[in-house]
Amino acid sequence: MEQIYQSHKELFMALEKHFTLHLVNYKEVESIPANAYKMAFIASGGVEDCVIRNFSILPYPITLLSDGLNNSLAAALEIAACVRNKDMKVRIIHGHTSDMAKQVLLHHKAFAAKRSLKGKRIGVIGTPASWLVASHVDYLLASQRWGVNYIDILLQEVYKRFYEITDDEIGLEASIFANKAKACQDATAEDLLKAMRLYKAIKQLCVSEQLDAIALSCFALVKQLNTTGCLALSLLNNEGIPAGCEGDLQAIMTMLMAKAVTEQPSFMGNPSFIDVKRNELLLAHCSIATKMVNEFIIRDHFETQSGIAIQGLMHEGDVTIFKCGSECLDEYYLAEGYMTENTNLSTSCRTQLKIKLNKPVSYFLTNPLGNHHILLQGSHADEIQEFMQQNRCKLRE
Repeated sequence: MEQIYQSHKELFMALEKHFTLHLVNYKEVESIPANAYKMAFIASGGVEDCVIRNFSILPYPITLLSDGLNNSLAAALEIAACVRNKDMKVRIIHGHTSDMAKQVLLHHKAFAAKRSLKGKRIGVIGTPASWLVASHVDYLLASQRWGVNYIDILLQEVYKRFYEITDDEIGLEASIFANKAKACQDATAEDLLKAMRLYKAIKQLCVSEQLDAIALSCFALVKQLNTTGCLALSLLNNEGIPAGCEGDLQAIMTMLMAKAVTEQPSFMGNPSFIDVKRNELLLAHCSIATKMVNEFIIRDHFETQSGIAIQGLMHEGDVTIFKCGSECLDEYYLAEGYMTENTNLSTSCRTQLKIKLNKPVSYFLTNPLGNHHILLQGSHADEIQEFMQQNRCKLRE
């Protein structure tokens, strides 16, 4: 192994700036811990037959690392062609040393994100909204593919906690939140106290049930509690707990994935208007993590004209639109764009973000993965693409 290290020292030293490197002969692969990050390194030519005879030990999807020295790239190309002939995915990481190191880092980030999802608990509080007819998830398949668990929780669990919380317990927090707002429209102090009580009730449930994310059946709450979940979802997302509304099972998994890959909160929105000529999308909803915006206005809820909603005012900048969909959570949409304007239309939910996409916006009209899509601030397409491809998902265009 020392001879191999010396022969490829430039690449290995570049990788050792970021990783503790172990070179392991393929005959000793069983000595590598099951959860360790590993990759096949092609050190020279002439190994093609050996690799194919032992390709079952390679981590899948198969990634071959080759710096090109000693005919290693030629071998990697032959191996890759053979693997593809078996209808299996394979890719080669090759190029200048610095570029290879960046590709390995991106590859590792996706690996680490997938590993972090294992055992995550998604609380489904209530039931998905009846209008989400294309947003179902097979719990068993989701667990097998992603390692997550969907936990069904009755709304009565929220109601019980809600009624036990006094205004004295949440008065200070409500006041602090109100003081941070740019303005307060259409909502009363009593509305704010109720919304803060609901946040506390859901937060208690997250702790007691050890939830890592929640999908809230928010419309069902309005009739029982005369308040909305928009404030609760905003604050939970601020705290690093992905939280989505309408009980959307696919959207909350997308938000959890986005958090795992980027470590950032995200915005779940309705595509409310599509302008094909200008290639623009209007994404709107009544809740957004206040961490994501420069300013926010406390409003009432758009559809019910009750409770509390958040009108977030986000600064212009690069954004990423992402959605993981299908019942098996094995398809996705991904695009980058630029957030150009905060609109204030009377016909849409309170937070309204106009986005100019870098890909044809016609996807939303011709081949959409349902309604809700997720927005992240910044450009994250490369890392999300790597993550989804490692997990053998199909890109929807």
